[in-house]
Amino acid sequence: MHPTPLLSVDWTDHVTGHRGHLVIDRLVRGVASGGLRMRAGCTAAEVAGLARGMTMKEALHYDPAARYVPLGGAKGGIDCDPRSPQAYGVLVRYLRAMRPYVERFWTTGEDLGLTQDLVDRAAAEVGLVSSVQAVFPLLEDEAEARKRLADAFAIEVDGIGLDGLVGGHGVAESVLVALDRVGQQRAGTRAAVQGFGTMGGATARFLARAGLRVVAVADVRGTIVNPDGLDVEALLAARDHHGTVDRSALRAGDREEPGTAWLAVDADVLVPAAVSYAIDTANQHRITARWIAEAANMPVLPEAEEALAARGVTVLPDVVVNSCTNAWWWWTLFGDVEADADQAFARVRRSMRTLVGGVLDRADADNISPRAAAHALVEERLPTIAARYGWYEGEPTG
Repeated sequence: MHPTPLLSVDWTDHVTGHRGHLVIDRLVRGVASGGLRMRAGCTAAEVAGLARGMTMKEALHYDPAARYVPLGGAKGGIDCDPRSPQAYGVLVRYLRAMRPYVERFWTTGEDLGLTQDLVDRAAAEVGLVSSVQAVFPLLEDEAEARKRLADAFAIEVDGIGLDGLVGGHGVAESVLVALDRVGQQRAGTRAAVQGFGTMGGATARFLARAGLRVVAVADVRGTIVNPDGLDVEALLAARDHHGTVDRSALRAGDREEPGTAWLAVDADVLVPAAVSYAIDTANQHRITARWIAEAANMPVLPEAEEALAARGVTVLPDVVVNSCTNAWWWWTLFGDVEADADQAFARVRRSMRTLVGGVLDRADADNISPRAAAHALVEERLPTIAARYGWYEGEPTG
């Protein structure tokens, strides 16, 4: 991959002084894809890393036979606490400043700290047609595609919107592929999930429904633990919009532990599904899990991953594991799946079985980490995508 992004934009809110960033790592057919996050402490370097990750996610889902053609990678980030009373105003002013990019180059949506409803509301307030309108010129039938996506967003499955489930379904499927490859029985396999928002909550649901025992869930208030297994559905029903669980929903066997206890929970699978940089060299030694599935973006620092690998812990990388939210948007918009939950879940299962299996096969064959294997696959696919579609307006480069 190219060492520097195509475009970096820094922004300062004239009202509050909060900073924001947009990084377009690569354009394909003139468009890049990547969500917008809001968290206190968000940095330009973080956003650049996330944008590179989006380029990789897009490339990894490249299927020459599909209607969905991968886009370039981008990311937006705002340094602000999303719970602050100022947060919505900051979001609106950020989108107003970034409006020309959203209109033409950058398709975006919810990420850490923001919901799609909030992004849509702010986008409408600044006069945008949609947060993904930059892709509309690439669609065969824009009206039909937009209706299909709107219909898909209106679907609920057991009380949770389909858009909030597909990403976690992909994470869970990644875990199941890894377990199946080594013959690990799902029943009795213990999982711990850090973060109980959109991605973490959906991951916990699908792991539990696959037969795993979810023994710990962490949110901003601490870690909820039950070695015999938590009632995931009850906890999902008791969480707020930020993924914080109402403790009155806990059962007699559930106990509360400090916020960092999720690291050391006795589990086979650990799913960091909250902030970036959560696992570092100072705390990685506390982890006893055999697999770490990166539902969050960049939760394991590189030095920590090396130390974990030396201890026999396999990290399933974010660019593979959490890629299905983005892919589902485009499968739906371009018409590879209809506005149908069963179709969406089937596509996620099939895609992740192929992708995760291929990454792990490459890792085994080359004796490298799954992350290095994913990077190798990206390096092979990006020139093919660029040669076929070009970086800017579709002019091939080779």
